[in-house]
Amino acid sequence: MSAEETEEESSTPAEVIEIVGKTGMHGEAMQVKCRIREGENQGRIITRNCLGPVREGDVLQLRETAREADSIGGQ
Repeated sequence: MSAEETEEESSTPAEVIEIVGKTGMHGEAMQVKCRIREGENQGRIITRNCLGPVREGDVLQLRETAREADSIGGQ
């Protein structure tokens, strides 16, 4: 089993359901709400920060699903 196969097995797919806004020092990251598709947290909606182009309906591969991003505005 190669390192690439291990990495794929440890990731969890999550579908982007809403784009909250831009975040980061220069607006380079997007904050999104995504629904976990598989695993122990299936169906849960979490907020995450992601880099790169993203739109609603995209599927992200998350390494872990227990952690959430802080909301924009620091509240």
